[in-house]
Amino acid sequence: MSERIFQRHELKFLVTEEQRSRLEAAFADRMVPDPHGESTVCNVYYDTPDFRLIRTSLQKPVYKEKLRLRSYGPAAPEDEVFLELKKKYKGIVYKRRVSLPLRAAEDYFAGRAPLPDPGQISREIEYFHRFYGTLLPALYLCYDRTAFFSRESTDLRVTFDRNICWRREGVTLSSPAGGRQILPAGHSLLEIKAAAAIPLWLVEQLSRFGIRQTSFSKYGEAYKTILAGTRRENCGGIAYV
Repeated sequence: MSERIFQRHELKFLVTEEQRSRLEAAFADRMVPDPHGESTVCNVYYDTPDFRLIRTSLQKPVYKEKLRLRSYGPAAPEDEVFLELKKKYKGIVYKRRVSLPLRAAEDYFAGRAPLPDPGQISREIEYFHRFYGTLLPALYLCYDRTAFFSRESTDLRVTFDRNICWRREGVTLSSPAGGRQILPAGHSLLEIKAAAAIPLWLVEQLSRFGIRQTSFSKYGEAYKTILAGTRRENCGGIAYV
């Protein structure tokens, strides 16, 4: 079981296929593809039965936090997955991550066993769990990601996420990827992650192609869809699954 800590700014942009293509062409000499190539990122978000964590996050407080379990592609019980505690304070993202087998992570949330390694990050996750009480696998969310790193600094990372899907059935990393689409057809979510300021050349390219920053939470967008469906059901008797 290993631990990692990330601290960085994360900026998000919704882009069309044309904007994405032009931007990739523009930074081809400055960015290199992630060594792992394209990947399917699978997540299970844990929340209270009344969705306290995401409801608080959508209110845009100064401080907010989330807990998720992540794998790259569907995972078997003994495959390595990542348990991540993600916090955001005044625009800076702090992510604490531990790696462990999927079986061990699911045993922990089911109350069958503690986290395998009682390190600092594990203690933070366990405190988080005690503070919020009951945490359930609230939502499954997956997407296809293409990632790039700066040739000059590994502190700058650019990702494009497409086919962002969510579901509330089969909320486990061992299930096949898939679900309901979040983004409009032909769009991707661009994320720029940097330890310091975004380099001027990248800012210029974003402006050149008319790419504007947006506030976008994948889990938040899925939750708003769930909430809207519940309201439709309550008001008009329309079934929502």
